[in-house]
Amino acid sequence: MGRGKLRIYLGAAPGVGKTYAMLSEAHRRRERGTDVVVAFVEHHDRPRTEVMLHGLEGIPRRRLEYRGGEFSEMDVDAVLARRPAVALVDELAHTNVPGSRNAKRWQDVEELLAAGIDVVSTVNIQHLESLGDVVESITGVRQRETVPDEVVRRADQIELVDMSPQALRRRMAHGNVYQPDKVDAALSNYFRPGNLTALRELALLWTADRVDEYLRQYRGEHNIRSTWQARERIVVGLTGGPEGRTLIRRAARLAEKGAGGEVLAVYISRSDGLTAASPKELAVQRTLVEDLGGTFHHVIGDDVPHALLEFARGVNATQIVLGSSRRRTWQYMFGPGVGQTVARESGPDLDVHIVTHEEAAKGRGLPVARGARLGRGRIVCAWLVGVAGPALLTLLLTHVDADLGLANDMLLFLTLTVASALLGGFLPALASAAFGSLLLNWFFTPPLHRLTIADPLNIVAIAVFFGVGMSVASVVDLAARRTQQAARLRAESEVLSYLAGSVLRGESSLEALLERVRETFSMESVALLERTDDLAPWTCAASVGAHPVARPDDADVDMPVGDHLALALNGRVLPAEDRRVLGAFAAQAAVVLDRQRLVDEAEGARKLAEGNKIRTSLLAAVSHDLRTPLAGIKASVSSLRSADVEWSEEDQALLLEGIEEGADRLDHLVGNLLDMSRLQTGTVTPLIRPTDLDEVVPMALGGVPDGSVGLDIPETLPMVDVDRGLLERAVANIVENAVKYSPDGVPVAVSASVLGERLELRVTDRGPGVPDEGKDGIFEPFQRFGDAPRGSGVGLGLAVARGFVEAMGGTLAAEDTPGGGLTMVLTLRTAGGAAPPPDPGAAPESVHSFT
Repeated sequence: MGRGKLRIYLGAAPGVGKTYAMLSEAHRRRERGTDVVVAFVEHHDRPRTEVMLHGLEGIPRRRLEYRGGEFSEMDVDAVLARRPAVALVDELAHTNVPGSRNAKRWQDVEELLAAGIDVVSTVNIQHLESLGDVVESITGVRQRETVPDEVVRRADQIELVDMSPQALRRRMAHGNVYQPDKVDAALSNYFRPGNLTALRELALLWTADRVDEYLRQYRGEHNIRSTWQARERIVVGLTGGPEGRTLIRRAARLAEKGAGGEVLAVYISRSDGLTAASPKELAVQRTLVEDLGGTFHHVIGDDVPHALLEFARGVNATQIVLGSSRRRTWQYMFGPGVGQTVARESGPDLDVHIVTHEEAAKGRGLPVARGARLGRGRIVCAWLVGVAGPALLTLLLTHVDADLGLANDMLLFLTLTVASALLGGFLPALASAAFGSLLLNWFFTPPLHRLTIADPLNIVAIAVFFGVGMSVASVVDLAARRTQQAARLRAESEVLSYLAGSVLRGESSLEALLERVRETFSMESVALLERTDDLAPWTCAASVGAHPVARPDDADVDMPVGDHLALALNGRVLPAEDRRVLGAFAAQAAVVLDRQRLVDEAEGARKLAEGNKIRTSLLAAVSHDLRTPLAGIKASVSSLRSADVEWSEEDQALLLEGIEEGADRLDHLVGNLLDMSRLQTGTVTPLIRPTDLDEVVPMALGGVPDGSVGLDIPETLPMVDVDRGLLERAVANIVENAVKYSPDGVPVAVSASVLGERLELRVTDRGPGVPDEGKDGIFEPFQRFGDAPRGSGVGLGLAVARGFVEAMGGTLAAEDTPGGGLTMVLTLRTAGGAAPPPDPGAAPESVHSFT
């Protein structure tokens, strides 16, 4: 029995039509004779979706009781017993009610797939595990129900159900998504145009990445090396020179001309020591390409054109952007440049753009690392000129009937020796001089064809020839060595200058520094290891690259920093001359690590300072706001105990009433102060359990005058996962604040509604309102907006309320009330993640009362 196939309809937001598309697919398969059943589909009272269920066989749901409520979930056992060919399972990220077979619905789906049943399901982009933080930053709502990305990625088919934000909002306004009484709240919150546009982009990009995975997998399985130009991918070849910025900007403009264009900047370094580019310039170019939406890649390869083409074909690139060569005209005698080689070998599937720039043909200057060494091509040419050249010259002179004389013959041989010295340095010139001397002795000095010299003057001539050849070779070799040393010192000075600059700039990213070490020395991975003492095991403070080592002994190169810190590099063994620069990097890494820890300590000190600031504010509040009710209580008590005045029963009742009001006010103020203290110290631990909102909100209104609040809490609302005590305290503070600022005779409206998998409680007043720039400030401790009287509290009510709500996983925000005033929106997650379906035979009931 094989595993079933999974097809997923992915949407950007609720209401785009995922369930409708799934049911349409079910009808198409049923018409083709496929055995299709509805394992679990939630139509959310949408008429068009409900109609699509007609004609499809449904598996009865399993009923579960939890916390006094009844919920329905998919009956996995019933589906397995029925064994259909295809099962429809809606809402893949749904959390099952406790007591179910599995905690998550996607786990139910895995069981069906393992049993050989094909599954068609739906999920929204905001429910993917990896996008939770991104979605929260966009919408302000943390998704509690998520599904691992790998579960969705493993799907055999993923189909994006797309809809423009404007079309979705029109669909909602027509009542096709939510009930009419929920539409306004939905459109003004989660379904704002900006939110929907951002979520749509997330869905499109995630689906595009999944398509890329399919394409790479297919090309790998079928060994396809040619480029498929389904999407413009532009590779920028960087040398580390200043022209790289021009190339990156040009590639970005090319990418903008095509839909979905992507820029990949690649720097290819050789594997023989320090890279031939300025670390500072590479860092600038990396930042530039990332700012333009591209990616930066570092590749090691001795054959630069071949490595560049392999990288481009590996990422299925369609274009390569290179800069015009910086070499001067005479330097082309040593071979074609990288641009010409890449253009010649790219083939018909890769377009190569050669971009002119200000540095073209100005010369590469001194290379920054080992580039001053004589290249392999020059060494080979030097040996050919120094050894094969004299042999060919001898053959020519002995077969040409022209007596040039021994002096001229020596000058010709000396020319070849000097040429080999200029090309290859000392050793080829030495070999050329020795070989030329032997040929001159054998073929051109009497007696011929014998290794003896009859004329002493010829001995002097040959000795002078050999000496001149060695002198020229020594000078050329010494110049090459000095140039190499200058290039290395220049490279080291640039690296050390960059490190010194990073210290002055206060850069504190340890990972960025280690990445620069990896790029500078062309390593596979770099790790900063530390331990507490000589016997303690090593721990990794930070690392970059693939497969970092866990101990210095396992590294190809290790650089100790003090007794208990070491920089470990893996990839190849470094030459001894590179270790001085590596030591500077290691010392800088230790400094950055210490700086990070000092920053952490400073952050802790900052929090302590904030705590001290709150304590100072607390003392200021105690000095006035707490003493005021105490003074009233003391005055009333003193009056009652006075023997000089005979108080009537009515006067005594008034004094006692004042004592009671003062005590209540004190209790409220002290309660808020204690709550704020608990929030600041992090000791608030909510006891989360499903709770009915209509049982908590009325209890929170005991501290406000009668008739000051209008309550509209439907009884059909789902239960919410909250701490009942914290929620009651938060709602009480919010309502009391709204009543304080609401005009006389205008009650505060408290209403609740369900929005997707959230429940919103709105507290609306018709007071003066708060400008946009002050909305965040009203939630700060000891802040009172506007001209609130001094005796109206210490400014902790809303701060405590937000702290409690966030501790329960909810949100509290302020919005303008249409027509004037302020609306506090308290958002909570529903128990089980979704509202239970209402009884179709009963009309919705609400709690309508005025307190």
